[in-house]
Parts: sequence; C-alpha cells; structure tokens
Amino acid sequence: MNIHHLELFYYVARHGGIMPAVRNIPYGIQQPAVSAQVAQLEEFLGVTLFQRRPFALTPAGEKLYTFIEPFFANLGRLAEEFQGGQMRHFRIGASTIVLRDHLPKLLQGIRKKFPGLKVSLREGYPAQLEELLAKDEVDLVITLVGHKPLAGMQLLVLLELPVVLLVEKSSGLKSAEDLWSRDKIDEPLICLPAHEGVAKAFLARLAELGVEWYPTVEASSVDLVENYVADGLGIGVSVRVPTKPLPDNVRVLPLKGFPPAQIGALWRGKNTPLLDAFLLLAKQRAKEIMSAM
Repeated sequence: MNIHHLELFYYVARHGGIMPAVRNIPYGIQQPAVSAQVAQLEEFLGVTLFQRRPFALTPAGEKLYTFIEPFFANLGRLAEEFQGGQMRHFRIGASTIVLRDHLPKLLQGIRKKFPGLKVSLREGYPAQLEELLAKDEVDLVITLVGHKPLAGMQLLVLLELPVVLLVEKSSGLKSAEDLWSRDKIDEPLICLPAHEGVAKAFLARLAELGVEWYPTVEASSVDLVENYVADGLGIGVSVRVPTKPLPDNVRVLPLKGFPPAQIGALWRGKNTPLLDAFLLLAKQRAKEIMSAM
C-alpha cells in the first residue's frame, strides 16, 4: 500500500474534500494529482472511500481514516519534539485589521527569536477562525471572543475595547440616549452578523433597555461597518480601536452601560516556546494599544 496515497487520503478526509485538502497539505501539490492518487488508492483497495458531492466518507473510508488518523495527526508534534520543541511553521488566523495593522510588528519580533520560521496567515471572521482552529488548519487565532472557548481551546484575553455607535458627522444625534428615548428608531442599523459576539451583546442590551432596533445591514467586518456609515447607509455598531483612524465624515457616540468587546488569542494543545514568545509579544502590543486610549 502506497503510504503517500494514504497521506493524501488523510488530508482529504480531515478537511472534507479534495480542494480543502490541497489548501492544507504542507507542500505543493495540485488538485488533479490528489484526485488521481486517491483514486489509485481506491482501486488498490477495491472500495470507494468517499462520496465526492456532497462530500461524505463511506463506511470503508471511515474505517481507514480511523486507523491512519493517529499516525498522521501526530507526525507534526513528533517532529517538533525532535526539533527541541520549536515549531518551524506557524499558522495564524486573524481579522483583516489585526493582519494589516498589528501582526507585522509581532512577526518582526518573533522572527528575531525564531529566524528560520515559516508563517502562514489566514483571514476570517470570528466564527470562521474558530472553525479553522477546531479543524487544526491554524495554530492560533486572534479574534473577537463572545463566549467561552470551545472544549480543548485555550483563551488569553488581550484587550477589552468599548463598543460604540458610529454616525455621520452631519447627524443631529448628540448621544445614544437620544435614540433610546424615541418611540421608534427609523435609521438603519449596520452591525456585524447577529451571531457574532459584539452584535449579540449589543442586541441583548437593547432588549434589556426595552429598545426595539434590529439590523438592516449585516457587515462582515468593522471596516465595512465604518465604510457603510461613511456612505450614509445608516448608524453602525463598532468596536473602537484607538490606534485606528475613522473615515473623515464619521464620529463616535459612546454606549454607556454596554459590555466591552474582548479580543483574545485562542489556541489548542500544549504550549511551545514559539507560542509562549508570540503570546508575550501580543500582550505587549495590547498594552501599547491600551495606553493610547
């Protein structure tokens, strides 16, 4: 039995399909090659290992994956142990803002201590990032956290930032309380998706205040919320990052009594020297941000 074929099948089964496998195999290989070699494995065994569309392992595929998964899943950890506990590849997931504005400085610091390190970056929303972590497609994520971490995940809260309303500078609103005092709020509400922590906490607090105001536009990032407010599409709910400038025609209304947003680092498994060094730099960066508030 060809061990390389088994390895390719492991990635296909773990990531739920051939294309997701290609994105996560730690060396260059194209989709046709993976398809062909997994097909050769099926031909050798005389069984179908998975249905292609929609993807689903067959009973034979489940049995084979259960057998080979412990071996392939632990190869990276064994290599790390042989290398003295130092990872050679660090996979990080984060939002656009973190990747663009904060991670470059962290990577400069970490590469001074680990000069041969390869880094892979994945962009996403909080729910997507946690899913990537659960599937072992990243080693660590930095994201908004709105609930207790899932089983097996560790959390380090780095920042607590105020949740605010964003309005156009030309708006006549002086405070958020001006809105709460109305019988009906006519302005469209722009916020992150309702299942995300910031939006859930904001809407829950509105319910406590007896205010009915529901999202009209769900934006996938804080940047989009700001841009949509700047374009006159409504009032936005956002997280105020002190080092991040707002669009010129947008101003902030504080939200008194609303819970802050937490930004934290999430990871799975045992800490490594690399992970500890990165978390230390992340905490230092968080202090710099807080000092600017």
